[in-house]
Amino acid sequence: MNESEFLSLSDRIFDRIETALDEGEFDVDLNRNGNVLEIEFNDGSKIIVNRHAANQEIWVAARTGGFHYRLENGVWKSARDGSEFFKKLAELICDQAGSSPAF
Repeated sequence: MNESEFLSLSDRIFDRIETALDEGEFDVDLNRNGNVLEIEFNDGSKIIVNRHAANQEIWVAARTGGFHYRLENGVWKSARDGSEFFKKLAELICDQAGSSPAF
């Protein structure tokens, strides 16, 4: 995949996250600034999702740690623990917001 394809895919991921959180009526603030999507919760904690084009990875930073996801056979998988991106993100959001979005 070239850089343009990666950027397009990652834009769709950011859109999917924003849509799920908006439709789920989560009480969060979303700040999307180019390569970074910040999800801020009522208690001031954040989850940061960003894309790293050089490695073609999606990175997630949360209270419980950081995760790097790479596209493998059509699925964004963690290099660290093999978790699937949207499943792990839902778990992280639930940990900080008390409920899980439907991606």
